[in-house]
Amino acid sequence: MTDEKDQDAWAQSRGHRLPNLMEVLTRRTTSPVDLYMFYLFVQRERNEDVLDFYLDVQHHENLCRAYFKDLRKSGRSLKDDWPQFWEYARRRGSIYGTVIDASMKRSPGSFGDDDEKWGKPRDDHLGGSTSPYGPRPSTSMAGHGEKEGERSRSGTPFSLSGRSALGISLGHKRASRAPTIIPRSKAITRLDLVASAERIFFRYLSPPPPGQDSHEIYLPPTLRIHSFPLSSTALPKPDSPDYEAEMNALAQIPDMFHAQQEYCFRAMEQDVFPRFLRAKAYGNLTSVSASVRLVVGLLILWAGLSAAFSLIFLDVHPKSKRFFLFIPFTLATLFLVSHQYALDPILIFFNQSETTPFRTTPLRDPYVKKMLRVRAIWVMVLILAIDAALTLMFWAVPGHRL
Repeated sequence: MTDEKDQDAWAQSRGHRLPNLMEVLTRRTTSPVDLYMFYLFVQRERNEDVLDFYLDVQHHENLCRAYFKDLRKSGRSLKDDWPQFWEYARRRGSIYGTVIDASMKRSPGSFGDDDEKWGKPRDDHLGGSTSPYGPRPSTSMAGHGEKEGERSRSGTPFSLSGRSALGISLGHKRASRAPTIIPRSKAITRLDLVASAERIFFRYLSPPPPGQDSHEIYLPPTLRIHSFPLSSTALPKPDSPDYEAEMNALAQIPDMFHAQQEYCFRAMEQDVFPRFLRAKAYGNLTSVSASVRLVVGLLILWAGLSAAFSLIFLDVHPKSKRFFLFIPFTLATLFLVSHQYALDPILIFFNQSETTPFRTTPLRDPYVKKMLRVRAIWVMVLILAIDAALTLMFWAVPGHRL
């Protein structure tokens, strides 16, 4: 219930605009433009692997944040506990700058002194990039503090932005109480981070074993990760000949998929998300339901026209009986216009939108609800106008018995 109240508050504070993708992914929106509806839409388009990858990377990043918080609570220094990552983050930057800052005392030259370098946006970037669906949050994909050409040791570019993961606050308030705190019975270890990264790599970034379904996503050549040299069973051992290379690879685990995640975000923002908004903010029917309405509408229209021509050519009296033709004409027009606009005005007046074919959910987003009601009124006016024109036309035609 608290989460629903938070989502309603975010929807109210958004004002008179549609949500952007970051707001949907961080669960700051309500139906019919929430994360659940977005996932169903992406799933129907058979493109859910990209969204699954994005959400799994967010969970991986939350797991890393939990590790740094456990480290802080233990009183250990990051520099002493994980010197390779400390050096990697000091030289190249990390998305966990603000989290790690809280785990250690600031001192000259320590991690976190340079806010701009470690992810804090500069004042001239606070506006972020904009979207036709509203401004993007200032800590989102805009690449605040990002340096063009930064590369990891494996050749994969890593961003220096401080974008929050799913359920982490954007701005000054928590977006959701979802996976900010990772449920666990013991402290997070580096092996847990390796296991999380290993699962993501073998599920989304490498070809599947023979006989298994592929979930591999497309990435441009500069973002592909071709190998995963670590094992989730044990950390690198000092007596190993590849110890230094493996420890350097381990230092990249927290930031390993961030650039790939940003690429997937931009791909969804430019492709599937605008279509999702058109489907859910301007209509309330699924494609299957709209197609069924087309078939039913054509059948009812055929029946209505057959009855109309029968009344004319049989010269049935009294002529007022033809007014009953408004029943099939109204139903046929309702189904056909609903198919054309992917919008059922009757469902809108009952405050409902389809999730899957013939299953509905209440409309909660105030701005989308207002838009749909205005469109529903326009659709009803159009339906009544077409229905009146057909009924009066067949009433006015003089009868002629064949």
